[in-house]
Amino acid sequence: MSQDEMKSYQPTCSIEALKARAEMYKKIRQFFAERNVLEVETPILSQAGVTDVHLASVQVQRHIHGKLNTQYLQTSPEFPMKRLLASGSGPIYQICKVFRDDEHGRKHNSEFTMLEWYRPAMDLTALMHETADLLESCLAHRFGDIRPIVLSYKHAFQDRLDINPLQASLKQLKETAHRVGLNLDLGDDRLAYMDLLFSHFVEPSLGFDKPVFLTDFPPEMASLAKVKQDEDGELVAARFEVYIEGLELANAYDELLDADVLASRFEADNRQRAEQGLPVIPTDQYLLAALPNMPECSGIALGIDRLLMVAMNQMNIDKVIAFPAEIA
Repeated sequence: MSQDEMKSYQPTCSIEALKARAEMYKKIRQFFAERNVLEVETPILSQAGVTDVHLASVQVQRHIHGKLNTQYLQTSPEFPMKRLLASGSGPIYQICKVFRDDEHGRKHNSEFTMLEWYRPAMDLTALMHETADLLESCLAHRFGDIRPIVLSYKHAFQDRLDINPLQASLKQLKETAHRVGLNLDLGDDRLAYMDLLFSHFVEPSLGFDKPVFLTDFPPEMASLAKVKQDEDGELVAARFEVYIEGLELANAYDELLDADVLASRFEADNRQRAEQGLPVIPTDQYLLAALPNMPECSGIALGIDRLLMVAMNQMNIDKVIAFPAEIA
């Protein structure tokens, strides 16, 4: 056996990274224990998947009572956790494995670890403060006192590209992309051009002086969040994302509680999937049934692996996970 073959079994991260991960889990659990937030566990397989056009679920075949079922590995524990909230669980959190098909690269692995928590009767501003406190407990050794900058999606675009994405037409977005040298043909997909500009010119600049909480996304990006008016009277999604050193760490919503609106969003997603030749995904009827009983709350999902990348000042996710998909 060659030396290379003998080393092929070894993890891509160091033993130091394994210890840092264990210490981070300890800090997270202590953080929520002090706030009386209950740790829960939910299934990673479900009969329903996520309909989001930009996410691909991993399909799995398994037998239940002798009958073969197609099921989906979770892209997030959101749906079953909301069923717990609707059943009276109170504030809850979970650390779990999630899966997104064929997402690999410096910042991505198709199996990764997520921290997700929900806070009944807590608004997004209060959740921002709590998230900042959690980040400080995990990253104080690198950044000290973490008081994030709050910036709207619209103003971030205007600062860097001199365009208001909430009002910009498809033609204006295409012209802006051409002006900055992004000469890709994305057809008539307005959101695709917005994402292209954001990923190349906005996201990489966020969170280098302090963490940035990016708020008030375009309403088309509401996903499972409510829609509201911003200070200028424009419709925006009531959500925020957290960025440190150009890396997206977390995504939070003022959670939508209207089952009819959510069902219509699922249907619109699946229509778009069909138009793009993507598989139509069964919607979670249990979630829709639970939603009317769910309390007003905010929720957030945070990538543990990316948080560990920041904590250890690593640029590649392989340096903080033991066995990425290529050698799992």
